[in-house]
Amino acid sequence: MTQFAGRGGAADGHDAHAIFGIVISECNLVVSWRTRPRGFVALMGLYESNFLRLVRLAGEPGAIARSCVSNIADDCTLVLNVLERSRYTSQLLLTYLLPDAQVPAAIERVPDLRLRLYHDARLLEVECGSGAASERELDRRWSRNIMLNKWLEYCADRGHRFLPAAVPLHSG
Repeated sequence: MTQFAGRGGAADGHDAHAIFGIVISECNLVVSWRTRPRGFVALMGLYESNFLRLVRLAGEPGAIARSCVSNIADDCTLVLNVLERSRYTSQLLLTYLLPDAQVPAAIERVPDLRLRLYHDARLLEVECGSGAASERELDRRWSRNIMLNKWLEYCADRGHRFLPAAVPLHSG
C-alpha cells in the first residue's frame, strides 16, 4: 500500500503529488467487468458504498460538525467541511492538506472534492463539473466515484476518523 510521508518527515509535498497522480490515473485503467460502469443501478451501488465509507470516517451525517479535521501520525491532514446542509441533502468538501515542496509554509488541497450527500437515500456522490463532450456521463461519474471510494477506504485504513467514538463498519 502506498503511504504518505508525515508532516514532520523527510519527504516533501512533491512525493504526495506523485502518489495522487498515480491514484487518479488508476481510475482510468481498464478493469474487470465487475468494476466497469454497467448502468444506473451499479452507480447507485457505488454511491451507497461511498456513503458507508464516509459514515465509517465521520459517523452519521446528521452529527457531522461544520468543520472536522483528522490528524494521524505519518499522514497528511484530512479535512471535512459541511458547505451546505438541508433536510435531505448536504454539500461537503473533503480534502487532504499537502505541504508544498516549493513553498514550505504553503499548504495545498489535493484532492479537493465536492460531495453531495443524500440523507434519506443514504448515498454519497462526487459532484461532477462539465466534462469532455465525447465522454459518457456514466463513465465520468463512475471514474470520479471509484476514486472517492478508494480514497475513503485508504483514509480509514490509515486510521483517520473525524469522531473519536466512530464505530468501524465491517465490510463483506
